[in-house]
Amino acid sequence: MRMPRGSLPAGHPRFAPRPGGSAAVVRSARRLTPMFPGISAVLVVRHGGDRLQRTLEAIAAQRGTPSSLVVVLLEPDDAIREQVGGSGASHVVELPNAVPFGEAVEAGLRMLPPSGDERAALWLLAEDTAPEPGVLAALAAALETSPSVGIAGPKVVEWDRADRLVSIGRTMTRLGRTVELVEPGLDQGQEDGRSDVLAVAPAGLLVRRAVWDLLGGFDPGLPQVDAGLDLGVRARLAGHRVVVVPEARVAFAGDGIAESSASKRGRTRRRTDRRVRRAALHRRLAYAPAWAVPLHWLAILPLAIARSIGMLVAKRPAAIGGELAAAGQALVGVGAAVRARARIRRTRTERWSRLAPLRLPPAEETRRRQAARELRRDRARGRRHELHFLAAGGGWVLLVALLVSLVLNWRLLGFTGVAGEALEPLSGSVAELWSNAAYGWRELSVGFLAPADPFAGLLAIIGTLAFWFPPAGVTLVWLLAIPAAAMGAWMLGARLSDRASVRTVAATVWALAPMFLTALSDGRPAAVLVHVLLPWLAFAALGAAGSWASAGAAALLFAAVIACAPSLAPLLVVAWLVALVLAGRGAARVLWMPVPALALALPVILASFDAGVPLGAFADPGLPAPGVEASVWQLAAGFPGGGWGGWAEVFAASPFDAVDPRVLAVALLAPLALLAVGSLAAPAALDGLAALAFAGGGFATAVAASRISVETIGSDSVGVWTGAGLSAGLLGLLVAAVCALRALRRYLRSPLAVVLAATGVVVSLPLTVVLATGGAGVHSADARTLPAVVTAEAEHDPNVTTLLLVPEEAGGLRATLEHGAGTTLDEQSTLWYTGARAEQTAERSALLAEAAGNLASRSGFDVEAAVEEFGVRYVLLAASDGEAGDEADAVRDRATLALDSNPDVVVVADTAFGRLWRVVGAEPGEPGAAPLAGPGTTGLLVTIVQLAVLLVTLLLSIPVGAAMEPARERRRRPRPPRRSRRAIAVPPEVEPDGDADDATADSNAEDAAADVLPEAEAEPDSESEPEPQSESESEPDTAPEADPRPAPAESESEPQPRFGTAPAETEAPRA
Repeated sequence: MRMPRGSLPAGHPRFAPRPGGSAAVVRSARRLTPMFPGISAVLVVRHGGDRLQRTLEAIAAQRGTPSSLVVVLLEPDDAIREQVGGSGASHVVELPNAVPFGEAVEAGLRMLPPSGDERAALWLLAEDTAPEPGVLAALAAALETSPSVGIAGPKVVEWDRADRLVSIGRTMTRLGRTVELVEPGLDQGQEDGRSDVLAVAPAGLLVRRAVWDLLGGFDPGLPQVDAGLDLGVRARLAGHRVVVVPEARVAFAGDGIAESSASKRGRTRRRTDRRVRRAALHRRLAYAPAWAVPLHWLAILPLAIARSIGMLVAKRPAAIGGELAAAGQALVGVGAAVRARARIRRTRTERWSRLAPLRLPPAEETRRRQAARELRRDRARGRRHELHFLAAGGGWVLLVALLVSLVLNWRLLGFTGVAGEALEPLSGSVAELWSNAAYGWRELSVGFLAPADPFAGLLAIIGTLAFWFPPAGVTLVWLLAIPAAAMGAWMLGARLSDRASVRTVAATVWALAPMFLTALSDGRPAAVLVHVLLPWLAFAALGAAGSWASAGAAALLFAAVIACAPSLAPLLVVAWLVALVLAGRGAARVLWMPVPALALALPVILASFDAGVPLGAFADPGLPAPGVEASVWQLAAGFPGGGWGGWAEVFAASPFDAVDPRVLAVALLAPLALLAVGSLAAPAALDGLAALAFAGGGFATAVAASRISVETIGSDSVGVWTGAGLSAGLLGLLVAAVCALRALRRYLRSPLAVVLAATGVVVSLPLTVVLATGGAGVHSADARTLPAVVTAEAEHDPNVTTLLLVPEEAGGLRATLEHGAGTTLDEQSTLWYTGARAEQTAERSALLAEAAGNLASRSGFDVEAAVEEFGVRYVLLAASDGEAGDEADAVRDRATLALDSNPDVVVVADTAFGRLWRVVGAEPGEPGAAPLAGPGTTGLLVTIVQLAVLLVTLLLSIPVGAAMEPARERRRRPRPPRRSRRAIAVPPEVEPDGDADDATADSNAEDAAADVLPEAEAEPDSESEPEPQSESESEPDTAPEADPRPAPAESESEPQPRFGTAPAETEAPRA
């Protein structure tokens, strides 16, 4: 092959026309003597435009002329046809569909006659591949001077930056993963001495026609990714060399023609990742030894599942769909791998071991991984807003809250159980807790088959944390509730402000809120947990748009809050919809937030609707506890239990009995309300408006709850607890007050913070006194609800059944069945108390009522029927609580006489729980004591789906270190100059410029730390509080060293970070 000694002017028509078949469009052009008579160029065009024009001009500017130019148009339009018409192409082939690059090249080659010239070669180009003038000459020289070379490839550089390297040869790791021989980056010429490589990029390569025909071109099983790598591997195995020619440079735009698109947009990146994985699986099946192919094929699905779990941990859930899709395509596309193996077997003359020196050495692979981890760590530095927990007073807040909790709950210390209105012990084993949290048989009274309340799952977690004795978990909740609530509010304050005083005020007001202390005093575990979890939910939700870890944590907390207080579901769903609209690029993360809650609650919701009691879905979980109805004004003051939080009793017992407690309540709550409304005048007024709207929604929820009664216990109806809505309302007011405080100057902020904290303490003072002095409804107790005789027997026979008779104030007698050691808190079901299972249990409930009525009257009733139907072994007549009234005492006396005179029962003892009788002749293993049904297929499927959703969310919520995070570059918006006492002009040339690539960065770049806070500006005041300066002011690596903006004046207010947003981060180009 002769080397050229001259060149023709750019744009000169030089390609001779050739007659083609019916599939080709042949254009006439003036025939010129080709300077490379054996080389045919094939150009594949899809989009046209400026890039095609540059490529055509680059081809025309070559210092050498191919014998022919075949242009293959994919889905062309008139503009592309006109643009190509003046290129001097010898053949123009139009294809109606956008086929892969290899198929398009084959379509173009069909227009060329077979060539027996050993110098014949093919130059493969795409419209996004612009060669420099000497590329063809350099590649042709590589083939001419070395007959053993079958493929020569150019150095590939970026389209707009010729100093940025894209590829200078490709190779594989020991496990077959495709990697660039040299990592993309700045091209300083240090790798220009390379020659022999395993493979080269397909765009711009020059391949001998004989080698191309021998190998059969590109593998059809690799349409978009790894086609060049596979061609190089097969060429090497066929005994041909593959070289890279560094002096031949080709500009590559990555439009997705020769290879998968290099775009960083989220959807495109996910499609590319799927294609990369599909190609890797195809090559694994094609390259593996024959005996290993079945093993690799069988391992595809398990590996896909394992890799999907790893993607969840690494905060890349968007890649899971592509991973599973690639696995599915590989499983059904085994035929393509078989054909690829046949092609390799037909042309292979060398051993696979000959490729080993060209693979990436393990040491180099390890070095690259370590370098990538270090790079991610460097990029993560300065990205997190530090909490400064100890320096900002968080440690003191936690310590004081713990001491306050011990003072208020000192009577619970040393006891394994807590008793109260809605309190019962937990099951005695972790296995029972989790069994009661799943769909199955509910051993409430006569029993029924139903899904578990989501609250049962939360109780199972609490009991598991106290695994040594699960019933002690409730005691731990009561002891740790105040510190946990205080820390949640403190962390939420840290989301909104850097000031220690503001965080401390939020913690104080929240931890001593009246509705919280009322729930602690009454013994309402669900209400206590709601108040504890709400600020943590807000803390996680405010960062959910920018972090998968925060989004996962928020989803779990969202589910936990709704599990404890279903009445908050409408408010939280509306808040979620608003957050979804405002999330922008983080909408996918926010979208997942309600999914776990829906998965847990949907079975109960459907069961309630199916039973005709749709409002039953809003019933409070756990044991129903009737409460005092509060007026609207008492609710507005934050007192769900009526009585103005004990202030009415305080005034009645003091010389100030004429003082209306409403006056004091208004005076104490005025600072919080005024500050909350004042947030509308702060710079970030929309934040305050959103918080106030949430507060209004919480109050509306409380008022609506006070009007709804959906549960019954005996003859008493039980309304929905209003304290959950009040907790949500207080949360909104507190956030708005914090927004107002952070906007104030120090000389105003500090006094107002002290006043707000003081009023928060004083307003709940009577409730704290009641708790500390033991006047509350909650008290210490043993972790059992039945006499010791029964619980001792239940340890050996869990099916022991006790008939519990409870006289009621109206003169009735409530009969229930207690199974084993007694009904536990985790066994409770709202479907039972709302009547959603009334139809299912109607017949057995009627039989139980009849048996109980006959036993409690002197009718000589034979208890054998009760034993056979229900397995009753004991009868317990509940002791009087002193508040039931005369009618209940009369019923108790009659029942006692009737049972004492019944020869079928024998008195065991008078216990603290009441008088206990044993049924004569009742033996263990009675058929009526066993469950009547199991969960079945429906229950199993419900449990599997719920566990799968929770597992996915849990994996998302686990924070990982910066070294495990996907590599990304931050996208910063230029910050406006801060206002100062003197206006200082900022030169426009020092403003940070946005990276053009960032505008199209992957919208699913993940931030992996749950404790990442939204970036806050530095506080303006020079007077120091116990809060160190935030480190989140660090500039990106490209920022100038000196900040030209003026320093803030000491009297300025704190700049307002928008709560609910996290720093936008985008994924950097991957190596």
